Amino acid sequence: MAKKEVAFIGAIDQGTTSTRFIIYDQDTKCIGSHQVEFTQFYPEAGFVNHFPPALFFFSSILIGEATADGHNVDGLLKAVGLTNQRETTLIWSKSTGLPLYNAIVWMDVRTSAICREKEFSGGRTHFVDTCGLPISTYFSALKILWLLENVDAVKQAVKTGDALFGTIDTWLIWNLTGGINGGLHVTDVSNASRTMLMNIKTLDWDKATLEALKISPGILPKIVSNSEVIGKIEKGWPITGIPIAGCLGDQHAAMVGQACRKGEAKSTYGTGAFILLNTGEEIVKSKHGLLTTLAYKLGPNAPTNYALEGSIAIAGAAVQWLRDSLGIIKSAKEIEELALKVESAGGVYFVPAFNGLFAPWWRDDARGVCIGITRFTNRSHIARAVLESMCFQVKDVLDSMHKDASQKDGKQKVDGGATVNNLLMQIQADLLGSPVVRPADIETTALGAAYAAGLAIGVWKEGEIFASGGTSKTDTTFRPNLEESLRKKKLESWGKAVERTFDLADLSI
Repeated sequence: MAKKEVAFIGAIDQGTTSTRFIIYDQDTKCIGSHQVEFTQFYPEAGFVNHFPPALFFFSSILIGEATADGHNVDGLLKAVGLTNQRETTLIWSKSTGLPLYNAIVWMDVRTSAICREKEFSGGRTHFVDTCGLPISTYFSALKILWLLENVDAVKQAVKTGDALFGTIDTWLIWNLTGGINGGLHVTDVSNASRTMLMNIKTLDWDKATLEALKISPGILPKIVSNSEVIGKIEKGWPITGIPIAGCLGDQHAAMVGQACRKGEAKSTYGTGAFILLNTGEEIVKSKHGLLTTLAYKLGPNAPTNYALEGSIAIAGAAVQWLRDSLGIIKSAKEIEELALKVESAGGVYFVPAFNGLFAPWWRDDARGVCIGITRFTNRSHIARAVLESMCFQVKDVLDSMHKDASQKDGKQKVDGGATVNNLLMQIQADLLGSPVVRPADIETTALGAAYAAGLAIGVWKEGEIFASGGTSKTDTTFRPNLEESLRKKKLESWGKAVERTFDLADLSI
């Protein structure tokens, strides 16, 4: 039998707080990887910005470092997949290639007043039938409206036809494929589904929505599937000539990386936390505060898989807050050791509603609270309460998901950087009352992007990717140990803490 040609696949994973580039072999073993954090900008309360040039600058550096990571990849790197933070919004000049304003990050809530205005005129669910999403500060369409209302350079560029809109996938692909010298202005169906502008049935920009919001279709990118050759990386990059063959929003990539088929869900713990349930080719409308969205479409002619999603704005970001703003820890990994010094949070409940609450509450008027504090409370109790806050939020979303999909609790697949924390995973299993399964490779977001790219050029077949159901002998399973009566009591107290966060925001920001 002829030996199979050696092929490597690269994955750019551009997240909210860091960017990484990973190279996989045909057995999905990581053979090279580099990661770098970048700066978040908070110019005022509720505002979160990124500096767009830094995002592709770091991508270039990381690609160079990963390809020089002690492995000879010359001629063996066959394709690159891309995955990215979703909803983050950017408008730049077609002629100069320069951003006309900083990127407005998905968790930013500066559009609260615009949301209230649109809700008043049409209702919060006005666009749900076409895009699956409620009016919220979370989605790109409202961020575009803010830019059009507040940034003169954007208004002028749209008027003259010089403006291009994109989420971060679009910005990176445009730069990777030539920029002002013929760069491709494209996005994929998963990222497009998070703008509030794409019709989730036709998978095209919705004309009626664009007219209602007065957004010019001329600034929008072409929509492609998640797995197809989009274009080649142009000169000036370390891997010139390599095709970009996969593109997915980060949570959709994690679904592919976890091999989530119809009826299967995954929870990703990163800056935020995101739980998605694959509903197959059926569009399921939520009655319990969840979003209807795309799961993935693995090829131009492939069937479209849909999902129910519960989005949590602040998960790992709360740990960063403990580190960067309060100085309680010096590194994120220290939180587990600190929290293990106590057996419980000592009655402390922390709700990280820094910029409001997403699913299932959708309250942009909420702000963070930490309650139950006594003289007995110390740093360890606070640390443990922060970890518990992630798990409580995931539990709330999964409860809503089970109601919408009429499913019972079962094993919960998890992934993402925060899942390396064993205490966090045990707390999650205790609060769910069901097992939590962590894969050996927790960076399934990058793996999903690699799968999509490899699938497009024939390195893998879809049956190979989904055959195992995303599980292996090296997975770690955490089983619940908490007594049912105590679990119910903690959940009731958490619910009371969440209610304390409502109506605390100044909605004028």
